[in-house]
Amino acid sequence: MNKRMIRLKVLLLSVLGLLIFSCQQPKEPLSTNEIWYSQPASKWMQALPVGNGRLGAMVFGDPQHERIQLNEDSMWPGAADWGNSKGTPEDLAHYRKLLLEGNPHEVDANYMDSFSYKTVVRSHQTMGDLYIDFLDDKKVENYKRALDLNKALVSVDYSANGAEYSEKVFSSKADDVMVIQLSTTAKEGMDFELKLDRPEDHGHKTVSTSNPSNTEISMLGMVTQYGGKKNSQPFEIDYGVKFETRLKVVNNSGTVTAKDGVLSLKGVKNATLLIVCNTSFYTDNYEAKNEETLTKLQGKSFDDLLERHIEDYRELYARVDLDLGGKALDSIPTDQRLKNIKEGKDDPDLAAKLFQYGRYLLISSSRPGTNPANLQGLWNNHIEAPWNADYHLNINLQMNYWPAEVTNLSECNVPLFSFGDRLLERGRITAKEQYGIDRGAVMHHASDLWATPWMRAERTYWGAWIHGGGWLAQHYWERYRYTQDENFLKEQGYPFIKAISEFYLDWLQKDEKTGKWISFPEASPENSYYAADGKPAAMTTGAAMGHQIIAEAFGNAVKAAEILNIQDEFINEVKTKLIDLHPGVVIGEDGRILEWNEPYEEPEKGHRHMSHLYALHPGDAITSKDKEFFAAAQKTIDFRLQHGGAGTGWSRAWMINFNARLLDAKSAQENIQKFMQISVADNLFDEHPPFQIDGNFGYTAGVAELLMQSHEGFIRVLPALPENWGTGAIKGLVARGNVEVDLQWQDGNLVKIGLMAKTEDVLETVQYRNENKEVELPIGKKIWLNGDLTTVN
Repeated sequence: MNKRMIRLKVLLLSVLGLLIFSCQQPKEPLSTNEIWYSQPASKWMQALPVGNGRLGAMVFGDPQHERIQLNEDSMWPGAADWGNSKGTPEDLAHYRKLLLEGNPHEVDANYMDSFSYKTVVRSHQTMGDLYIDFLDDKKVENYKRALDLNKALVSVDYSANGAEYSEKVFSSKADDVMVIQLSTTAKEGMDFELKLDRPEDHGHKTVSTSNPSNTEISMLGMVTQYGGKKNSQPFEIDYGVKFETRLKVVNNSGTVTAKDGVLSLKGVKNATLLIVCNTSFYTDNYEAKNEETLTKLQGKSFDDLLERHIEDYRELYARVDLDLGGKALDSIPTDQRLKNIKEGKDDPDLAAKLFQYGRYLLISSSRPGTNPANLQGLWNNHIEAPWNADYHLNINLQMNYWPAEVTNLSECNVPLFSFGDRLLERGRITAKEQYGIDRGAVMHHASDLWATPWMRAERTYWGAWIHGGGWLAQHYWERYRYTQDENFLKEQGYPFIKAISEFYLDWLQKDEKTGKWISFPEASPENSYYAADGKPAAMTTGAAMGHQIIAEAFGNAVKAAEILNIQDEFINEVKTKLIDLHPGVVIGEDGRILEWNEPYEEPEKGHRHMSHLYALHPGDAITSKDKEFFAAAQKTIDFRLQHGGAGTGWSRAWMINFNARLLDAKSAQENIQKFMQISVADNLFDEHPPFQIDGNFGYTAGVAELLMQSHEGFIRVLPALPENWGTGAIKGLVARGNVEVDLQWQDGNLVKIGLMAKTEDVLETVQYRNENKEVELPIGKKIWLNGDLTTVN
């Protein structure tokens, strides 16, 4: 044997030894992350969510009359058939002229008549309900209802008449099925009935049920919206996504009989219920797809399905673990812990659980191959949901995805970009037809399953905004910054950023007074100002947020082109207009950042949107490097809060992210406390009110920002650690550049930091307090530093 073969054999044996060693190492246990209650849910906002990205449910846990409310992410009425635009380029020229003449009120009064579909009711909807009615009265004792975040498993356990009863529920991505196990130790077993149903739509039946076999229920239906609206007028939508929900019982004792779409079980000690659903949005053969899925499940036990589910889920979830101590409080029900917080008590461990809950919800409502998480994620019990449970692009959809990359859930971002690409195609048509812009694409403040790019709103205050695509473009660029995936940048990122920038190039107008390029007509999301006549107005000749987003899109286009070695006329034009673009960050005489191009007074001084601080977060044009802008941003926030700002859940979550970027640990701690006191329901869902899931995701992103930041080109460690989180640890955060970060701290001081480059060797700069350290990171090897940033021996 020659020397080369010997070296190869030694190398293979070494690798095999390492593999065997790694397989033998026990996995590091996750922090206990269970939320639990000592009573069933009496209302929907107390029920517990499960989901596999597409198929979800809310579990109430009633021992006598159980309700499991079901969801699927493509349950929408209508189709992509309402066109792409409204209004003409001539209309745009008319309104621009009015604004230049100082007549914003006429623009406010008529703009939406020209361009908007106005009020639209076309909503994501509930898939229906599974009812489990037990036929014997039980005196329930020792009741516990819990969601184990480490396993994505809801369980209900209690005793009655000397016997134990159990219900377990999970939604499996691995097998595309929702699974419910009902079991008892009672000798006589359980007697109960199973029924699938769905609410009527304004008196119209929405489903029909039948029994395909003695152990199955089929629920066939089509999503309609008989209470729909278009252009603020009643508009019956009698067509939409078609679907079949199928339930199959697998039992090892007792009997099952079928009649009139209902299953009756008697003397059953253990039953597994399998629920599958497919829709015409994903496949024309949705009934056959259900049959195929159920066939694949034959012979798989509940334990088999649970094991596959947990393995698939933990591959994502277990990447990050946060421990803030306080585990002794796990003996107290979660609703009582929330009550204690509302009374002013401290509970860092529940804050840590709420962080992980956000990650759980993102995994459960956004997986590759599904639609993105909507305004309620996946969980919606309505036929007409608040705000249609749609995709709001003026912060809400984007906030849903703030935690994806930094909390190591990059795969969960995939549905956002799939949706964005669909929006892009229709947005190109809108730009051309509505505004006369032949290149690029535009998206307005809201969309839905059908990737509608058109304007929808009754009033200019919230609906005339044109920067939904610009804000989404940031996510495409950030995806690259985190993953360093050049193929993604080439195939999806740069094309999207370029299309949005092309639209802006032709949208901008030269301001004759300043010589700068300005964006108008403009609105600042959901806010207004006092015009020259002292009356409130919304539309202006320029707003801070719009210019901040345009500058960011242009800058990212230039940076992406450099990476991809692109130099063409488009890039030259971007560079030229970027130089003379009206600045998005301007400090007024009172030291605050202006929200509009002029220093207007505003009717709502404590407005919930902080649009003019986009450049601070989620943007990064305002950083600690510029002390003047930094101080102005802080003064802007102080002014808003002094006048009652951040009242809604998502707004408070955004405020936590602002606090983190401003290195303001004290304010972050106060806002976390207020968020948990005011905006968190018993089941930990965010209350707008009503329920909006963006606050959950925004909170999780905010916690990550408090512990680690990388937007300034280096890794800043514990930049805004709340005082009451004095001792703790987190593993698995991801910094831009695709570097994984682990942290340990004690008594408010860094003890240890672990860094691992995930895609390539890097030279990374780490900053802790006033100390900086450059660290060479070989790919795949974790490097540890002490609290003083010296290398661990």
